Amino acid sequence: MTSTGSSPAPAGPVGLATSFRSVPDLWHHRVGSTPDAEAMRYRSQGRWRTLTWADAGTRVRALTNALLAQGIAPEQRCVVLAETTVEWILADLAILCAGAATTTVYPRSSDGELEYIIADSGAVVVFTDTPAQLERLKRLRARLPSVERVVAIHGVGDTDDADGWIVDIDRFEREGRDFGASQPEAYTEAHRAITPTQMATLMYTSGTTGPPKGVVLTHDAWIYETEAIDALGFMNPADVQFLWLPLSHVFAKVLQLSFIRLGMPTVVDGSSDDLVANLAATRPTWMAAVPRTFEKARNGIEAGVRAEGRRASMLYRWALGVGYRASRLQQEGRRVGIRLRLQRALADRWVLARIRDRFGGRLRFLISGGAPLSSDVAEYFHALGLLILEGYGLTESAAASCVNRLETFRFGTVGQPLPGCEIRIAEDGEVLLKSRGLMQGYWRQPEATAEVLTEDGFLRTGDLGQLLPSGHLKITGRKKEIIVTAGGKHIAPVNFEQQLRARCPYVEHVVMHGDGRPFCSALITLDPPAIQRWARSHELPQLSFSSLAEHPQIHDLIQGYVDAVNRELPSFERVRRFAILRERFTEDNGLLTPSTKVRRSAVEARYGAILDGFYGKPERLFSLN
Repeated sequence: MTSTGSSPAPAGPVGLATSFRSVPDLWHHRVGSTPDAEAMRYRSQGRWRTLTWADAGTRVRALTNALLAQGIAPEQRCVVLAETTVEWILADLAILCAGAATTTVYPRSSDGELEYIIADSGAVVVFTDTPAQLERLKRLRARLPSVERVVAIHGVGDTDDADGWIVDIDRFEREGRDFGASQPEAYTEAHRAITPTQMATLMYTSGTTGPPKGVVLTHDAWIYETEAIDALGFMNPADVQFLWLPLSHVFAKVLQLSFIRLGMPTVVDGSSDDLVANLAATRPTWMAAVPRTFEKARNGIEAGVRAEGRRASMLYRWALGVGYRASRLQQEGRRVGIRLRLQRALADRWVLARIRDRFGGRLRFLISGGAPLSSDVAEYFHALGLLILEGYGLTESAAASCVNRLETFRFGTVGQPLPGCEIRIAEDGEVLLKSRGLMQGYWRQPEATAEVLTEDGFLRTGDLGQLLPSGHLKITGRKKEIIVTAGGKHIAPVNFEQQLRARCPYVEHVVMHGDGRPFCSALITLDPPAIQRWARSHELPQLSFSSLAEHPQIHDLIQGYVDAVNRELPSFERVRRFAILRERFTEDNGLLTPSTKVRRSAVEARYGAILDGFYGKPERLFSLN
């Protein structure tokens, strides 16, 4: 995969002005253009602090020189194994400025996954953060022969490291400053030698059906993404982004590079536990998240309203109803009449604005990606006055390929293609896409690459979809996950799964089953905080989580939501039997990927006896494992 020689920056498609050959070119342009402006905001010792572009540039230069002093070679891989922090971004930029390639690993990856990715990528340097990660790397050291150095982002602490394999980031930066003083041209020479087609990122897929594959993304792929997002025009330097998603995921990575292109201040804090408090404290104008975040936020809002009593609930329901009526008119492109505008103003003043204030009060829009977003959830937030713009993309396409726009959004779709991205629908309904953002291929897997990249340069996404006359793309399912019942009916399980999760605040995960079966069934896990709140309010406070999963009242509660979803589906798509499991799906038990995708085949294998029981016994099974 190594690129040699020099080539000009490729010409961009109509509407995109290509002006950068590489991510370091983009970075240096930003630092030089607005050196004193705020780049990033972060928490340290309980206070919010600011890093200017110039300050960030100084640190990136020191880290880059430290890597060059280490002897890093073009396209050599360096791993970042850390939570979302400013240091993650600085380390990534330093790797790229040195001409190397960043390999990402989820912090909660298992030892086996970590070992596999480091070995497969041949990574020579690892940046990591916590003492627990340092101890893990030390424990695995004998199985990581390619790793020459581990850089501790938050200090070495009490870690015993006699031979200097682990180095504190402050010391590492001092080494870089010393190297820069002795070889002042090395930094400039390194980043100027980078070509557009050179590998920038080796990002591993989640691996829902097998070992993760390394996706090779070039500098030009990232430059294209930033150009296309800039061309959309609905983000600008006056905005403040809140970035908390894991930077080891392609979704967050494209957000990271876009804020550099736009010169937009970005709050960086990966703590999901403190998300609402951080939003209130930093008051961003937009944020991206995955659908589960919005589902949980909705559940939290409604639980808070219920706790305030009957009167507050009635006022909330009235205000929400007003919001829904206004939202539906906007979705249809119709004018909101004066009477409804007045009602909306009152609903806003008494209820809806107070809810939005919990998220900082300045959000102009939200972006959803990484998984399908339910239309119910999108409409709910729009009724509150918060527009969620759903987008779509894959690791193999450097994330963003489609997104809804502020003025042309359509709930239930993933929006229109980004400038420079072409979408086709194959004869079997598979979505094919093409842009400069596409990967070069899978790392050292030419056969797997040939399976997904067509001869004319399109990516086979594995998703099924429809292109609407408006140009919006609607994803209807995953090609490999389509259920074909014994009666020959083709069913996309995501439809039932998504609707149940969106409607029922007590459900965490749903796996619909029915391939080769006479009817569909489902395995359901509960959301612990939500179901425990329900239990306390219904005089079941002393029961454990596993006992709640078995309780008949809980079964009846979930059955009501299942019935409500079933009523809106054709008979062959309805779930006739389900089980509530006593355990959750987690990375530790192997049922979730590090990016929180359900390993469907692993779930069906683990609970095969329950699933078989649905079709072999007359009684209803509802809570077994």
